[in-house]
Amino acid sequence: MFYDPSVRIEEREDVYSPAEDSVLLIESLNVSDGERVLEIGCGSGVVAIHCAKNGACVTAVDINPAAVELTRKNAALNGSYIDIRLSDLYEDIDSNFNTIVFNLPYLPVNESGALEKAWSGGDDGIGPLPKLLNGVRDHLLPRGRFVVVVSSLMNKEKLDSVLSEYDVNVLGKKKLFFEELSVLEIRL
Repeated sequence: MFYDPSVRIEEREDVYSPAEDSVLLIESLNVSDGERVLEIGCGSGVVAIHCAKNGACVTAVDINPAAVELTRKNAALNGSYIDIRLSDLYEDIDSNFNTIVFNLPYLPVNESGALEKAWSGGDDGIGPLPKLLNGVRDHLLPRGRFVVVVSSLMNKEKLDSVLSEYDVNVLGKKKLFFEELSVLEIRL
């Protein structure tokens, strides 16, 4: 997909705003017409909206009620139909998808506020990745994929250990001032 600058995204101070990682994820991800996509941690909805505009059937969830409200607003602003729900990871998900996407909280910090949860990946930066991977089998269709953003700031040894049993491909990379971001496609 291409990042479409004409997509209108309103922001709120209590919701993670689209940044370089969001654009990298959008530009690294290709979705097909009719593909069933679940975005976990939808924030402003920018990724979900781009997927919907490319023909995907999108469900978007976030643990932050303000993010759910903002995604609804931004989807309406862009004329995008998206099934938007308040959910902690897979908690309110009972369907299966071709693609599950998550701009993972990957910074190695421990912060607990509603907004901080969007970037706080704990001491090692791995955050909810192991829990996500434990539930992914129950929510992916055959030949499905799980796509995440990771950072060079994460504990590489632990990340490699968590991903060791999966087929992992790098879809995109971006070097920033203090880190390198990568978009990983994980297949079971």
